[in-house]
Amino acid sequence: MKLFIIGGGIAGLSAAYYATKKLPDVQITLLESSNRWGGKITTDRVPFGGGQFIIEGGPDTFLATKPYATALCKELGLGERLHGTNPNKKNTYVLHRNRLLPLPDGLAMMIPTNVEAILKTQLVSWFGKARMGLDFLLPPHSPNGDESLGAFVSRRLGREAYENLIEPLMSGVYAGDGDALSLASTFPYLRDLELKYGSLARGALQMRKQNVQANGHLPLQGSRSAFLTPTMGLAEIVEALIENLKSKVNLRLNTSVSRISNINSRYLVELEDGSNLDADTVILATPAFISGSLLASFDPTLASALQSIPYASTATISLAYKQSDLPRELDGYGYIIPRREGRRALAATWTSTKFPHRAPEGCVLIRVFVGRAGEELPSPNGRGDRGEGDLLALAKEELNLTLGITAEPILSRVFMWDKAMPQYNLGHPEILKRIDAALEKHPGLALAGNGYRGIGIPDCIRSGELAVERVLKFSSSKVRTFECANL
Repeated sequence: MKLFIIGGGIAGLSAAYYATKKLPDVQITLLESSNRWGGKITTDRVPFGGGQFIIEGGPDTFLATKPYATALCKELGLGERLHGTNPNKKNTYVLHRNRLLPLPDGLAMMIPTNVEAILKTQLVSWFGKARMGLDFLLPPHSPNGDESLGAFVSRRLGREAYENLIEPLMSGVYAGDGDALSLASTFPYLRDLELKYGSLARGALQMRKQNVQANGHLPLQGSRSAFLTPTMGLAEIVEALIENLKSKVNLRLNTSVSRISNINSRYLVELEDGSNLDADTVILATPAFISGSLLASFDPTLASALQSIPYASTATISLAYKQSDLPRELDGYGYIIPRREGRRALAATWTSTKFPHRAPEGCVLIRVFVGRAGEELPSPNGRGDRGEGDLLALAKEELNLTLGITAEPILSRVFMWDKAMPQYNLGHPEILKRIDAALEKHPGLALAGNGYRGIGIPDCIRSGELAVERVLKFSSSKVRTFECANL
């Protein structure tokens, strides 16, 4: 039996890892079109002044409450290397009318639960606060199809609370337009709380109470981080996976696939160089639109569904400064920027505060996020780059406007990600149903990645494992058929 996995990001690597465990008698080949493994996970380690900068080009942490990434790290021997965020400087700010105001405490699952903190915050007017209080009184709406995240939160908490509190938090996760994102595909638990408790805040408070009763106490503040990352960056996970796989899997970089065909119940993987590879099963761990293009001649219906998932382009710009060049202390994890502020940036992470070991003594590291649904990144500008120069200028302008930084950075890195963030917009659940129905006709074919049921690293890892389980069912049935035929 031959299994081909196409796409060497974290989903494809995870699929290869779980395939070696669950399909020990299958020949596994992992194909990646670029010259490196890891996809959007890339870590730049730069020696500087007796220390080093650890710069993440894509994600910089993973969510600890979803167990799949933590479990994989422990299996790979990285458990003791996982670090949480700095518990001593946990402030997060929101840019509001050109001022940085603290995000109020008590936001549980993005739902405000601390009445005192909401009353004190300057991010919402008194009228907006009164409107938020109506959440305790408004009856729940019966489900009648999907609803956008923006419409739902505005209906429960008011538009001002959505635009000033929830939208910038959501945008930091999905880089999307909340008025277009599907509630069912992004935060379905919000609708569940409304239906079960009649109020978002009441539901969040009740869940918090149940957690206390189950555990006997509240966790000590700062004792457990919601986000984790290895000491030397997320690339440690990729490096550990490659080390584990190199003796078990045929690993091929710089190998582009042009098309996938099906001939006599077997798959033909056609490469850009004109050669063909024969496979019993295939896992596509590429972005949905690429998977769609590869399957276009094989199954137009499946390809159309895959290509109907929109993507947004994003970029991260990391800038390092001497600590003495900053006019203010970086006393938290950074700040988020509501769409209504009209800035090109979405957020700025104060990396060296969030993870103090990621910058040498006396230096600070800041990362600016750019790009969201409906906003294009700078295009090639004729100066020999792809727009990196314009992005660097944009980031420096943002830090000057908000933090007053006028000094030139001592180091900078720009990472551009074209069509990197899938948008789970209204209609996404129906797209998934069409994809699943089409896949039923092709039991040896599976999909993995962030385009379907979760965009974070744990979700991608889990998608790789689930793809292997789908292939396992097909492989087992094929082996039984072969054995029966030879009785």
